[in-house]
Order: sequence, then C-alpha cells, then structure tokens
Amino acid sequence: MTTDSERRASERPAPDHEVIAVRRGLFGAKGSGDTSGYGGLVRPVTLAGASARPYGGYFDEIADTLADALADRGGSYADAVEKVVIYRDEMTLHIRRRHLPVVAQTLRDDPRLRFELCLGVNGVHYPDDAERELHASYPLSSITHGRRIRLEVAVPDHDPHIPTLTLIYPTNDWHERETYDFFGIVFDGHRALTRIEMPDDWHGHPQRKDYPLGGVPVEYKGARIAPPDRRRSYK
Repeated sequence: MTTDSERRASERPAPDHEVIAVRRGLFGAKGSGDTSGYGGLVRPVTLAGASARPYGGYFDEIADTLADALADRGGSYADAVEKVVIYRDEMTLHIRRRHLPVVAQTLRDDPRLRFELCLGVNGVHYPDDAERELHASYPLSSITHGRRIRLEVAVPDHDPHIPTLTLIYPTNDWHERETYDFFGIVFDGHRALTRIEMPDDWHGHPQRKDYPLGGVPVEYKGARIAPPDRRRSYK
C-alpha cells in the first residue's frame, strides 16, 4: 500500500542531475562489433542538482524559517546555503563550510526548528567532482517536531578542512574521528582528531575511491581486469 509520503515523493519531479564526469568502456574499442559490453560502455557520473520551489511538505517551512533565523543572527541564507536538493522525499541542504557551525547551531536552538539530534557524520569521496572531491553528510533529527533533514559540505582534496560540530553536537566526537580516519577530512577544532579504526601509523585513508585495493593483478586473454569502479555496470 502506497503511503502519502511515498505518493508525494513520486509526484514531485526529480532534481536535474549535474554531470561531473563520463566513464567509458574498459577496452576502448571503437567502430567494432564488440558485444562484450565493455567497448561501447558510456556511463555519466552524476550528482543531484538543485531543486526548485515549492519543495513540498514541511521542507519549504524549514528553508524559510532557517533564512529568517540566520538573518536574526546577522547571517545570510544565500551565503550559507549553496543549494537545496529534494530527492526521494528527503531534504539536503548543501552548506558552505565556513557557515556550517552557525547553521547547525541555528537548526538546533531555534524553537521553530529544534533539530536536537545529529546522527553523526558520513564521508563520501567523489574523485571526479573537481575542487569538491570530499563530502561530509550530517543527518539531523528533530524530536520535538518529528522531522529529518541532512546537511552536506563539500571540500577539495587539497584542502580537506571542515569546522568541527562537536561543540554543538558533542556525540559527533567519534563520528568525526572515524570520518577523518577513513576519508582524511580534517575537522578543525576537534579536541583529539586521531585515528579510531586504523593503526596510528597507517598511511592513507581506506574508504577513498582512489585507495589501492590490493590483491593480485589478473589477466584474461591479454586483457588486464580493471579495478571494480571501472568495471561494467549491470544497472
């Protein structure tokens, strides 16, 4: 049985997608009768683009209330928020990193918003997203109002610094350490940003997509098998 939330999500148009790269076939064959699926494989790498108003549900109210609350604090919604993405009935606010603490504190403290709970931080690595290769995603929950949103911050690989949220959401302490350990995102202001899973002397960050997978190279009839992220897609 379809719920009202699922129905609204299906009726709302999906956001336009931003193409950040195009991946081509494994063997690079052109103009041949190749039926392996490798030679003619062309797959765009996309990220969700900005959604247009109205967002639907309580999402418009959150955006308007956040804009008013930031203005009351002397800030600017337009400066803080890069874009808003509504996808599969979920709201993601893409925040410029220098504005992250004030946005998070506003979302926590304003009685009209009251997102008291941050469910941690997740790292994502998009090697093809130039100057925005590393993303940090923060799921927020309002127990008072029964609502959920997500904050997302993108930073370049050569400058992977994001302000810590541990002074606003203290339980993010270990989550930020794990994200630093696996992705190399540096959370400025964290009281003890050290590895939490890997040994202290480990080199690299194992959940980045350019991290070596190890194993033994395999050849099949003269063709070297590529890493998993470049293999054939069955979707």
